[in-house]
Amino acid sequence: MKLYAFHLMPWPNIVPDVREKYGSSWVVYPNSEYDPVLGQQLYAEYLDQLVYADEIGFDALCVNEHHQNAYGLMPSPNIMAAALLSRTKQAKIAILGNGIALRRNPLRVAEEVAMLDVMSGGRVLSGFVRGIGAEYHSLNLDPTRSRSSFFEAHDLIVKAWTTPGPFEWDGEHFHYRYVNLWPRPLTQPHPPIFVPSQGSSETLKWAAQHRYPLACTFVPMERLKQFYDRYRQYAEEDFGYSATPEQFGFTSIVHVHEDADKAQELIEPHMTYFRERSFALPLPIFFPPGYTTPDAYRTRLEIARQLAASGGPTLSAGKPLIGTPDQIVQRIHENMAECGAGILMAQFQVGDMPHDKVMRSMELFAEKVLPQLDRSIGATISP
Repeated sequence: MKLYAFHLMPWPNIVPDVREKYGSSWVVYPNSEYDPVLGQQLYAEYLDQLVYADEIGFDALCVNEHHQNAYGLMPSPNIMAAALLSRTKQAKIAILGNGIALRRNPLRVAEEVAMLDVMSGGRVLSGFVRGIGAEYHSLNLDPTRSRSSFFEAHDLIVKAWTTPGPFEWDGEHFHYRYVNLWPRPLTQPHPPIFVPSQGSSETLKWAAQHRYPLACTFVPMERLKQFYDRYRQYAEEDFGYSATPEQFGFTSIVHVHEDADKAQELIEPHMTYFRERSFALPLPIFFPPGYTTPDAYRTRLEIARQLAASGGPTLSAGKPLIGTPDQIVQRIHENMAECGAGILMAQFQVGDMPHDKVMRSMELFAEKVLPQLDRSIGATISP
């Protein structure tokens, strides 16, 4: 089993009536609500939390990319990765991920990840994402071109990492007279690639084709198993191999306390904040026209109805990892076995949870949960 520390770096002061007053905490939420002084404090605390995860033995630290919103304050995950490199020693830095379909110049991603890979001595996991639909509003991009841009940007970046230059690239979306990457990555043939996904069939098949590990966030267990089974089916029937647990990861909120009822009591207001304010994301902003196929959009509508009926997004796949150390150990093992995953992406900070509360839970996890976990499930990700 691989343990990743997952973080969103959210803004903790979204107004209670955000939906009524502004419509969303994404894209249209005015930046007059942002306080840079508090922002400086938050970045310091959030980085401290990830550094502590390295100190207690987590295998990777996850950063990600979102734009113009209060949900996550990381428009540049590579800057966060660089900030972590000098303060950590063992854990890999998992960039989950760079929105390569959002970049007009994807070679910049190739360059920056190669720099990080060299600087870190090979500790970078390079996640690639299309970016959720809201990003296409924020960056004024055509969502109908997102998937084809994503696939081409991936092919260009991988070729830039692995092929001696200079060479030309004349594609549908990107055109370069000279592709000649300096520096080249240390990890050969290239840094390991990871694919965060919400389970579209196109992405699942593409990830299975390349044998890229799949990361799913805020997906209920039954749907998670469907996604993994579909990936396994593509691997077997279309590409002739058997997918292993190391190719599957998922997020879960984690909160540890010696008293089970107290654990739930302590985290509940922050989960409510996340559902009601951080994730104030109406469908027209979440899925602009053309971002998905009609069939995929119908599926999203059904998921949205299910989420609304259940009170918001699922923050734990399977049994919730909220409770006593013994409860959490048992549930981690059960959840991983149920879906056949080898990577748990544990999120200790949620919504407006303050730093001291996060650290108390992480410290108890280090003292009472980690020593009991069976870490033999899964295997190391290879390029």
